[in-house]
Amino acid sequence: MLPPPALCGFLLLLVLVFWVSYAAGSAAGPVAPGIHGTGSAGTGNGPDGDGDTGHMPGMHGSGQ
Repeated sequence: MLPPPALCGFLLLLVLVFWVSYAAGSAAGPVAPGIHGTGSAGTGNGPDGDGDTGHMPGMHGSGQ
């Protein structure tokens, strides 16, 4: 019991497209070289990890 040839061709094409896009992204490098990964700088929900919402009006955080 084999899958239909059209399904095999579609899956092969899908794998090929993802492989080409991954190779192109790896060759292009990072989008913004100065930006680093998220890491574990904090556990808060604000921009700097301490729950502070940046003093935006209407937002309630620990920094107001």
